[in-house]
Amino acid sequence: MRTRKAILPDAKGIHELICAYSGDGTLLPRTLAEICENVRDFVVLEDEGRIIGCGALHLYGIHLAEIRSITVNPQYQGHGGGSKLVRALFAEAKQQHVDSICLFTRAPEFFARQGFSVVRRDDLPDKVSKDCCVCPRYDRCDEVAMIRGELPTVSILPPSHAQTRARNHFVSEAELVSSSQS
Repeated sequence: MRTRKAILPDAKGIHELICAYSGDGTLLPRTLAEICENVRDFVVLEDEGRIIGCGALHLYGIHLAEIRSITVNPQYQGHGGGSKLVRALFAEAKQQHVDSICLFTRAPEFFARQGFSVVRRDDLPDKVSKDCCVCPRYDRCDEVAMIRGELPTVSILPPSHAQTRARNHFVSEAELVSSSQS
């Protein structure tokens, strides 16, 4: 098994993996078009040329990235593929100079072994403002919010109508870049 950056011809295989886990709510559904548009965010796990796993790193800014749409074909689970994907996504975050990585999961034990800690959903206002507020399960979310690295102390997205309490203050992207350079 090996990981590599996804390319556009991988989109169909990625879509099939995500579809296999979105019916039961394990993963949020993604359209093939959405995957094609964001294929550069994905890393794939291959075995003998066949895509058997995938994961994406979504960048919110220099202060935060999110691992999303991470899965391994059930026939290949338990052989270290998930950990390989996580390590590849950590390398992507490091290349982008992002130290804080969040995710929302129903498998917190696995991600705790990868160095993630449980946090409150509201501790991640950029995630809530961009994605959670439009999720059909927002009011009945059963996923565990986790982070690896420090909680962001800033947020670059404006608060959503759904997010009324955030402990972070909101700054412009220019302020964020300037504070990260000092």
